[in-house]
Amino acid sequence: MNGPEIIVGFAPGLALFLPHERRGAPSTLTTDGSSTLGHTVESLGVPLTEVGRLVVDGREVAASHIPAHGESVDVYEVERPQSVEGAPLRFLLDVHLGTLARRLRLLGVDAAYLSEDIGDPALATYSARDRRVLLSRDRGLLRRRELWAGAYVYSDRPEEQLRDVLGRFRPELRPWTRCTACNGTLASVTKEDVAHLLEEGTRRTHEVFAQCTACERLYWSGAHHKQLEQVVAEAMAEFGEAARG
Repeated sequence: MNGPEIIVGFAPGLALFLPHERRGAPSTLTTDGSSTLGHTVESLGVPLTEVGRLVVDGREVAASHIPAHGESVDVYEVERPQSVEGAPLRFLLDVHLGTLARRLRLLGVDAAYLSEDIGDPALATYSARDRRVLLSRDRGLLRRRELWAGAYVYSDRPEEQLRDVLGRFRPELRPWTRCTACNGTLASVTKEDVAHLLEEGTRRTHEVFAQCTACERLYWSGAHHKQLEQVVAEAMAEFGEAARG
């Protein structure tokens, strides 16, 4: 027996998650009469991590609302910048986002990343245990109930991914303070302290060094520094404290 019918419309930014026939104008949907609105929205392919306000017949409701026959539902995108409860803001990236993780760390953002695929349940549990926002392009992963918080990464290009995450969450940027390899914090060290770890050419041409307090990796202005400086400069110009006003 058919359940209640509702009319549901989605904000344009959510269209990529929907079947083609539900993109554009609002459409009729038959529900089972017992599932929540949140479950109903997710059943159409839209992770709740990407959903902002849910409005039923002009009034905002919670995801736990049970749709009734004849209701008209508007599903909005999550607001940007997005507020996340708890501090400091920390992230967890899945195995496919290694370059994004390194760029976030370059900017001083706490970004945990595992180079091996530990599976969706373990990633969601990690997010909940450490209260980290899970970043992923896996829609199924973002629908897991044990997830603490998450966000879909909309692009497959690292530079666009970075702008997306920075624009959505506006984390505090503290460039050159984290290890891009392990996410540990960096500390200044003297050349004398680390001379025994340096090759002769590096000792001769560089004077300023930093070392990771976790993995002990050394950092200096090497061959790729200009490229990294550009990444930092562009991010700070658009998303740094001065840009926020």
